[in-house]
Amino acid sequence: MLAVTSKRVREPGIAFLPPGVERYRVRGGGSLAVKIFAGDTITVVNREGMQQCLLAAFDLDGGEDLASFRTRHNGCSWPAPLDPGSEDSLMLDEELAKYRIALDNIKALQIFDQETRAGSSQLFVAERTVVLLVAAPGKRMSVDQQDAPGDLDLFVKRLSPLTVEERLPPPLAEARLDLRVNKGTALSYEIKAGEYIQIIDVAGRQCSDFLAFDYADLQTGKERGLDATTTRTLMGNSYPQPGLYCKFYDQDMRAMVEVVRDTVNRHDTFALACTAKYYADMGYPGHSNCSDNFNEVLTPYQIAPRAGWPAINFFYNTAIDRNNVIFLDEPWSRPGDYVLLRALTDLVCASSACPDDIDPANGWNPTDIHVRVYSNKNSFSRGIAHRMTADAPPQLTRETGFHSRTSQLTRTFVDYRSFWLPNCFAQYGTLDEYHACREEAVVMDLSPLRKFEILGPDAEALMQATTTRNIRKLAVGQVVYTAMCNEHGGIVDDGTVYRLSENNFRFVGGDDFDGIWLRQQAERLGLRVWIRSSTEQLHNLAVQGPNSREIMKQIIWTPPARATLEELSWFRFTVGRLDNGSGVPVLVSRTGYTGELGYEVWCHPADAEAVWDRIWEVGQNHGLKPLGMAALDILRIESGLIFAGYEFDDQIDPFEAGIGFAVALNNEDDFVGKDALRRRKEHPQRVLVGLELDGNEPAGHGDCVHIGRTQVGVITSGTRSPILRKNIALCRLAVEYSALGTELEVGKLDGHQKRIPATVVKFPFYDPEKKRPRS
Repeated sequence: MLAVTSKRVREPGIAFLPPGVERYRVRGGGSLAVKIFAGDTITVVNREGMQQCLLAAFDLDGGEDLASFRTRHNGCSWPAPLDPGSEDSLMLDEELAKYRIALDNIKALQIFDQETRAGSSQLFVAERTVVLLVAAPGKRMSVDQQDAPGDLDLFVKRLSPLTVEERLPPPLAEARLDLRVNKGTALSYEIKAGEYIQIIDVAGRQCSDFLAFDYADLQTGKERGLDATTTRTLMGNSYPQPGLYCKFYDQDMRAMVEVVRDTVNRHDTFALACTAKYYADMGYPGHSNCSDNFNEVLTPYQIAPRAGWPAINFFYNTAIDRNNVIFLDEPWSRPGDYVLLRALTDLVCASSACPDDIDPANGWNPTDIHVRVYSNKNSFSRGIAHRMTADAPPQLTRETGFHSRTSQLTRTFVDYRSFWLPNCFAQYGTLDEYHACREEAVVMDLSPLRKFEILGPDAEALMQATTTRNIRKLAVGQVVYTAMCNEHGGIVDDGTVYRLSENNFRFVGGDDFDGIWLRQQAERLGLRVWIRSSTEQLHNLAVQGPNSREIMKQIIWTPPARATLEELSWFRFTVGRLDNGSGVPVLVSRTGYTGELGYEVWCHPADAEAVWDRIWEVGQNHGLKPLGMAALDILRIESGLIFAGYEFDDQIDPFEAGIGFAVALNNEDDFVGKDALRRRKEHPQRVLVGLELDGNEPAGHGDCVHIGRTQVGVITSGTRSPILRKNIALCRLAVEYSALGTELEVGKLDGHQKRIPATVVKFPFYDPEKKRPRS
């Protein structure tokens, strides 16, 4: 990787790789194919450790050629993919077919083994052009095991760097149109209803303005195109995103295109496409501009020219600051990023590669845009790209193992930490779901929780050094809620630690970065321990509510050496199966996020439908209903449970976040942030309190809290409590004003024109003694 000094501006939008170096991610349990040329150097990196890697190479006629890397196979057979129907597997099949490569009976070279440490690598140099296959073999992980297949990184250092054309991402399917929009130009094209339009930023940080007109209207002389104002009004967003609110409309409120995928999630719908007037006003008369370029390419369709086109400006990075100023900066898009649209009617479209080189709009260096059009016979998953770190490859929103069941009950899904989760259910609604949890029982998909397997002789030492609890006291079969903090005491994440055996733990948190941070600490401390992500191998349901035990005890079988469901106490887990010793394997923990008696059921995604069906079937006699994210938020606020990005972040310590009970400062062992937390506890400045507000207007996250003109706190979460019939909020407040009964005001509008009286009260608001989850 390139060294970055403090004197150089960091540019996380473009990966820190030297010129000519490419990076590929090999998914755990999957494979990929990359064309390698003579003189290229490949490096395979074992990101998490303990992950085997298989290599095979073929000449361009399909013949085996590992000898091109001056090595040979060691007798290993090529593995079958864990998910043969996935998009990655299908794209691999296309690559293999292109080079007539057959995987039957081939032998591969295995590198790495179960003892390989995280970050280990091996390097090879190609002597001639081949197609390299790299696999990260693995099997399906059982709920009580920790052998989840891990990802590998493949770095390719080209002797002769690939051209821009060669570095284009592979097509998503066979393209009907493959169009290059050269920098500083525009072009038009016709689209049929149902076809997909992929707009690709070839080199990164390049804006592409987009226009679309109803084809049938143009034939009658009527001009109706995408209208940003109408779209913002109907969608309630600055710009549509994949999901429920995904459509662009025309002036007549007719849906014209919908957003299927977005790997950038930063665009503009406020500004015009650049104009001749803008450049002239800036001192560059005669500068080429997108609006004039659009006028030229739309002439064949008799579309009237305009001095400035109100386009959809993909990849254009703008925002409105607190002073009501629209500002721009360099785009977030990286090489190969794209937006995938689906036409909802026949269209005439136009795309530009913006020529702006006088400000940061195109990173000061305009480049090309590429457009691909795919047949309406294709079907593509919907998703927004997420990245674990700034330079990580994108991961599109995916479906959980339970999606086939929840999607039968609702179409209202939200992107929650790169998974689609139900926000509410059409047949029930948020309040019905809420009351079912408090009075009977609910089931909820919480699969996006991040799971990490921590194993090895130093596993306990790592968890003791990185969490705020005394992990040495944690018994096998026990669960504990904890925080992980940085050196200055801010919370990296909160989560639960499961002790599977003496040297085996499972950490369940909310962020992919947890695994990276734990590996960094293990390396710093010189510990022999492995941290492996198992999120893709463990999906989970929460079964919560007063009737949850009655449901669960009818379906969970446990072996004699394990606790039965009835014996399971609060923050304990057991391993068993559905119904009998031959049923689906599950891990059941008596944990939850609702403040009610409840359980979480963990299973492999392949078993998710069977687990949902059985719980749903038995639950119908006990008032079971599904629970969405909206109702969960009310439940957790009433119960005083904190949420990342609201009650805490990496600047907020556990005492400020209201979870000081999870900090074992009397623990004789050191842990990250312990000294800072001791100082913060001795000299607190802010504390989390409960508020009751007058009236029925709820407080919102970020609302200011005042005494007179002075701001003394901020609302972290607020809701109207259906069961308490009160307007409540969680508030981070200056300690000087945190006494029970203190009268405050919650600021609305600008914080001063409108105030809601509030009083500091004890929290949790609901069941403060936690009698219900302990019952």
